[in-house]
Amino acid sequence: MFVVIGLGNPGKDYTNTRHNVGFNTIDLLAERNDIKINKIKFKSVYGEGLIGGEKVLLVKPQTYMNNSGITALDIYNFYKLPIENIIVVVDDIDIDFGTVKVKRKGSAGSHNGLKSIIFQLQKDDFPRVKIGIGDKRPGQDLANFVLSRFSKEEKQDIEEAIINAAMAVETIIKEDINKAMNKFNTKGNKAQE
Repeated sequence: MFVVIGLGNPGKDYTNTRHNVGFNTIDLLAERNDIKINKIKFKSVYGEGLIGGEKVLLVKPQTYMNNSGITALDIYNFYKLPIENIIVVVDDIDIDFGTVKVKRKGSAGSHNGLKSIIFQLQKDDFPRVKIGIGDKRPGQDLANFVLSRFSKEEKQDIEEAIINAAMAVETIIKEDINKAMNKFNTKGNKAQE
């Protein structure tokens, strides 16, 4: 069994903001794999289904970004699943805009959602799929930047990145993380079909 946790903030004020690309990826995974996000538990909304024959939960925490770890810990304790079967999809300001990077583990960097998950689980060895959302302008407040929406010019690239992120998650589940890293962590970062 795999759990895919897309990070974001609930509510229409946050829909389609840079910080919510994790939620967008969950929605796309649900659509691609015919999974309905219609259950409420673990302080989240989630859906249950199959990807590549594996049971999967697609999860959108409703705790707001800075407390994402509460949901992750609830699910981890409830299902007693291996930490490497919890895949976190997250926005990243430190990788190139519109790129996707698959990582096996690592620090939270400046990301409060990842900080919360690492703090709650007391582990950092869960896979993550990171989506480059661009970097703030000099002098711009980071919170204002991550809660902003994408420009018209950025939309196509970010939609493509969300598709790549969804395919990266599917690759981790259907094959393994090494295949996903080889396929999606390439320079220029367009997935090799």
